[in-house]
Amino acid sequence: LDRALKDFGMPVGPVTLADEVGMDVVTHVSSFLSKADLGVRMEGGDVSLMAKMVEKGWLGKKSGQGFYTYGKGKKDKKTISPEVQAYIKEFTTRDLNLSEQEMQDRIIGRFINEAAKCLEDEIIENPVVGDIGLVFGTGF
Repeated sequence: LDRALKDFGMPVGPVTLADEVGMDVVTHVSSFLSKADLGVRMEGGDVSLMAKMVEKGWLGKKSGQGFYTYGKGKKDKKTISPEVQAYIKEFTTRDLNLSEQEMQDRIIGRFINEAAKCLEDEIIENPVVGDIGLVFGTGF
């Protein structure tokens, strides 16, 4: 997933971003948005996956363990956490075997749909404001 979004042009993938921001923050934001009056737009994910990661102390880079495991030194590379990889299988009902293009289309499609809805609801004044928000919000 990270590679697919980086190949699309994002500076970091969503899994890395979650680890960088911190699973506690991601969980809080996800929970807040899922309860907001935004209809089905914020549905589709299981917030309990991240909440349980927080309970286990897997907060991401700041704890040294998130979706990735981080070494203590600056030159140590992150590696996919085998513990989290096994844990995530509990939430996987089937492998969709999505191509990189399909992953990109699904995720970027949500960005596009949300931008259109923000214009429709007059949350943003025009597409340029949305573009600026995306650049500052995601670096893309």
